[in-house]
Amino acid sequence: MFPRISHLLPLLSIAVSLFIVSCVEDDRYAGTQYLGGIYGASPTYGAPQDTISYWDGDAIGGKPSIKIRLGEQRAYFYKSGLLVGVSQLSTGREGLKTPTGQFAIIQKDINHVSSKYGDFVDDAGTVVKANVAIDDPKPPGTHFKGAPMPYFMRIWDGVGMHAGYLPGYPASHGCIRMPEFMAENFFKSVSTGTPVTISN
Repeated sequence: MFPRISHLLPLLSIAVSLFIVSCVEDDRYAGTQYLGGIYGASPTYGAPQDTISYWDGDAIGGKPSIKIRLGEQRAYFYKSGLLVGVSQLSTGREGLKTPTGQFAIIQKDINHVSSKYGDFVDDAGTVVKANVAIDDPKPPGTHFKGAPMPYFMRIWDGVGMHAGYLPGYPASHGCIRMPEFMAENFFKSVSTGTPVTISN
């Protein structure tokens, strides 16, 4: 009897290890929110370190313009044709791609909240179901709470630039997510009518 149990111990040890690892991996993604901690207290699971974004535009004057390259997942900010900032992005994912073309800033809202996407929360404000659309099936006892989109700069219909979670690939519903400090710098440097060019 003892030899058989001793033979099973390594297998039991492996099974326990696999169970612990699978629980940890499942829990890693359980609380991921729309903005994923770039703005607010939500976790930033798996987000790569941003080594791209910078801003040098505070002491430079001139007419602003923005060029966004979807293939690079980057935005380039110019003042009178001089490059003064580059931002890492996360744009629209497959099926909800960010539109290309010539646009302009048509609205600025520092504390914008999405009317389409967010979470279902209970009366205490606890998230019951995260990352939903307003017309998704609602769990009993919950209501929709729109996702915050700080430093929102609308360019077309429901599409705009704003602070948000950057997982390292296109992941939004069509909006152009930026690191918070870059969204803040862009926001303070643009006005209604600032041209925005989006290309592949």
